[in-house]
Amino acid sequence: MHHTRRLLASLFLLLLVLVPGLALAQANPPRLLMDMTTGEVLFEEDAGQPWHPASLTKLMTALLAFEAIDTGQLSLSSPVVISANALSAAPSRTNLPVDTAITLEDALYILIVQSANDIAIAIGETVAGSEAAFVAMMNQRAAQLGLTGTHYVNPHGLHDPRQVTTARDLAIIALNIRVRFPQYDPLFSTHAVAYGERQVEANNELLSGFFGTDGMKTGYVCASGLNIVATARRNGRWLMAVVLGGASGRDRGEMAAQLLLSGFGGGYRGTGQTVLDIANHPEIQPVDMRSMICGADAPSFTEAREAAFPAGLAGQVTYLADSLSGTTHRIVTLGRQRDVPFPRQRPDWLPAAVADIIVPSDITPMGDASMPTDLGPSVPLPLPRPAWL
Repeated sequence: MHHTRRLLASLFLLLLVLVPGLALAQANPPRLLMDMTTGEVLFEEDAGQPWHPASLTKLMTALLAFEAIDTGQLSLSSPVVISANALSAAPSRTNLPVDTAITLEDALYILIVQSANDIAIAIGETVAGSEAAFVAMMNQRAAQLGLTGTHYVNPHGLHDPRQVTTARDLAIIALNIRVRFPQYDPLFSTHAVAYGERQVEANNELLSGFFGTDGMKTGYVCASGLNIVATARRNGRWLMAVVLGGASGRDRGEMAAQLLLSGFGGGYRGTGQTVLDIANHPEIQPVDMRSMICGADAPSFTEAREAAFPAGLAGQVTYLADSLSGTTHRIVTLGRQRDVPFPRQRPDWLPAAVADIIVPSDITPMGDASMPTDLGPSVPLPLPRPAWL
């Protein structure tokens, strides 16, 4: 028996060498569950592990747009024009012709629901005047929020090895959006956008399968696997789940739903910490899942993940058992516009309304040498809280 166990252990170690994704498949990807009313983290596993954000990047793009509206720099009716630079982004795209204008409101619906990369660039150009200036704003905002594991290279999330985040940092961004800007909740709970004869469904599996879901965003590139930030309300509670590195839509959605269901049912008693208490680990290299998701190791990785977490497969329990209908937002173009003046960048772009969420400025964020370093005085104040508290 002893020799048999040693043989099995040797075979398993050999498999780890031959199949690089197997170890990751047997482990759970980074996960976090938070009570959005109290700010307490109910459960977390590797929430400070660097990861590629994919389209979860667009949460920061949306946050900066919301803040530009809040300060009066823009309005929901401001025109967003599709530039040649925006249209050059890889799919997903709207494929609206160059110089086509839509309202910022419609652009935000496309950004969140369809996750269109050309619209992410167009919004950035509208807010900051150029894509490069907007990316600088993204990194400055990340530093001011204490997102020490986050660095941006673009506003959409198409893969760049330098573009990284963590589950902890994503939870902070999402909490800021939902608590400070509840007027935009419909963006995140909308199931589809339509323009012309085209209709595009959101990729958030929980919107149609988990009762109480009210958002938020999914993301996927080969290097990141399938990511999700999901929020839901049941019985007076409001929870957020973050799951990074799913092997499939099933894997990602079922794992997020399982976290939420257990949280609502009292399965996680809480950690006594907020997301600010979770340590990021920027010294660790982000996981690159390319070979496991899109490469030669994909079949074996998928098989191992299905064995490790079979929820939602035929004959297995599913946490996405509800059948929910949703809303569709219709986009109306404003025609072709040229030489639409971009709004001036704010002299001091950080609005006073968000001063209560600045973290100490002595935290060193990930970023390049061109990122502003003078972030103002140290104001170690708490995370935002819902207005009714």
